[in-house]
This record gives sequence, C-alpha cells and structure tokens, in this order.
Amino acid sequence: MSPANTPNCSTPLIKTTKNLFLNLMVIFINLKSQKLSMLSYILLIVGFFLLIKGANYLVEGSSNLARYFKIKPIIIGLTVLALGTSLPELVINLFSSLKGTTDISLGNIIGSNIANILLVLGISTLILKLKIRREIVKKGIPYTLFGVLLLFLLSNDSLFNGRSMLSRIDGMIFILFFLVFLFFIFKLAKREKKLIPKELELPKYKLPMIVFIILGGISFLFLGGKLVIDSVLEIGNQLGVSEFLMSATVLALGTSLPELIVSITAAFKKKVDFLVGNIIGSNVFNIFLILAFSSIINPIPFNIIFNFDIIFLGLITTWLIIFMYTGKKHQLERWNSILFLVLYVFYLTFIFYRG
Repeated sequence: MSPANTPNCSTPLIKTTKNLFLNLMVIFINLKSQKLSMLSYILLIVGFFLLIKGANYLVEGSSNLARYFKIKPIIIGLTVLALGTSLPELVINLFSSLKGTTDISLGNIIGSNIANILLVLGISTLILKLKIRREIVKKGIPYTLFGVLLLFLLSNDSLFNGRSMLSRIDGMIFILFFLVFLFFIFKLAKREKKLIPKELELPKYKLPMIVFIILGGISFLFLGGKLVIDSVLEIGNQLGVSEFLMSATVLALGTSLPELIVSITAAFKKKVDFLVGNIIGSNVFNIFLILAFSSIINPIPFNIIFNFDIIFLGLITTWLIIFMYTGKKHQLERWNSILFLVLYVFYLTFIFYRG
C-alpha cells in the first residue's frame, strides 16, 4: 500500500483532542463566569452592608457633633437624620455620575422615592395608623409633589430645545429650591423646640470620638458605594438588563433600607412625626439635592420611556395628599398601606416586563 493510500489515523485523534480541549475551555469559562457572578452578588451584599453601617455612623457622629455645639434637636432631625438616610443614594449617584452611568443616577432616585412612599410608608402604616402633623400635610408633602413636577419639566426640555437631559443649570435650579426647603425647616424650628423624642436622641461622645465616628462613616460609605456600583454593573451585564432597571429595583431597595429601618423603629415606638418626617425629608433631599449634584457633575441624558416612572411617582404622591383629606383628616389608615404595597408590586412587575 502506497503512502498516499495509507489512512491518516492521526486526523480523528487530532479532531477529538481539539474538541475535548474546546469543551474543557468552555467548561472552564462557564465555571469562571459562575464564580465571577457569585462574587458580584457577594460584593453587592457587602457593599449594601457598608452603606447602611456608614450612614448609621455618619448620622450618629453628625448628630453628636451638632449636640456638642448646642444646635437645636429639631434642626438635627430634619437635616442630619433626613440627609443621613439619603446618604446611600448620594454616594451611589456620585459614583455613577463619575463613571458616566447616568441611567443609574436617575433610576436610583426615582426608584428610591417610589419605594419610600409605597414600601416604607406602606409597611409603617401596617404597624401603626399615622396621624400626620398639619405642617407636613400642607407644606412637606406638596413640596415633594412640586419636586416631581419640576423633575418632569426639566427632564423633558426637548419640548423647548430639542434635547432631553438634566443639565448643570437644571441641577442649580434644584439646589435653589432645596434652599427654599431649608428655609421652611428653620421657620418650623423657631416654633417648635422638641420635635425629635428624647429616647431617639443619640448619646454624647467626646469630640475626638465624634470625629473618628464621622470619618469611619465616610470611609464605609465610599467603599460601599464603589462595591455596589461595580457589582450592579457586572450583574447587569451578566443578566443583560438595563442600568435603569437595576437601579430602580436592586439599588432603590438597597438604598431605601435606612429609611425602612428607621421608619419601622419609629412606628413600633409610635413616633409618627419622626417617621413621616424621615420619609418626606428623604424624598425632598433625593430630588432637590442628590439629583442636583449628579446632574452638575455629569449632565444626565433622559430617555422619554422613563416618563412613566416620573408620572407614576407624581400620581402616588398626589394620592398621598388626597388620603390626607379623606376619611380621618391627616391620617393614613391600614387600607391605605395595603393599596400602597399592591401598587409597589405592580410597579416592580411593570418595569421588569419593560426591561
């Protein structure tokens, strides 16, 4: 038999070896991908833990610093504590703005505000019927609705100049109205001296310890924010979902945990003013301060598909105002909370379906 007619026995062996090698590579890549995926989820949980602990430490340190310099408790509560529970949103938005992932900035704020009303207020009302003070009903809640309307108008400025985005000028407009809100707080502070209950006040520390707590809180916040942003982007890429969806669900729920924890604690202690003030104040801070900083750092392009989310936020805020004047005046009943929770499930279902 001539060499030309000799069968090449090595060819099938080479092909088999090649296929085996390729299959092993695929298995290795899949295993590596699964490990990366699991690591992303672990880092996300660690990031949220650091955000919550960092916010707690910063609130504790800042409150004690304010008390150290004899600042009135009402100003501590309506500024330091309201901002403190919004710090996770602030850190997340700062990192996302610096990274250029602007959909996360918008989705985080809108999703957090929706969660604060439907989820946090809904669960709190299941625990305790909420009798809300007149100043919050007449000025606080309507001001949050004004913030939603302003967000809608500034986001949809394509009606005027052909391009929809939150610009640096829009951010400055938000800050201007945030100063108006602070003016309302200081006017209220002149009339009432003891809005925050004594049992919720934090113990005093010496000044060096206060500074140490504040620096520790800031460190935890920035490290946690970095971990959360990186993990969400990695998980979003693995699942093939949009940044807005991830931010309006996972991030919004995670960053609303401080409000939820504080509100549930206040509900069990029957401290209604503290509970409602925390939620309304947080929603005001989110739009007028945090979103303002985000758009100033990096202007936020706006997709008109997100108008549904802003309109939905406006509707539930309007319903909250209506509930204040139906049934028992200035009081939320438990049936209101059930409606809020059902609406929140509807919202989550809709945006998951939308993708």
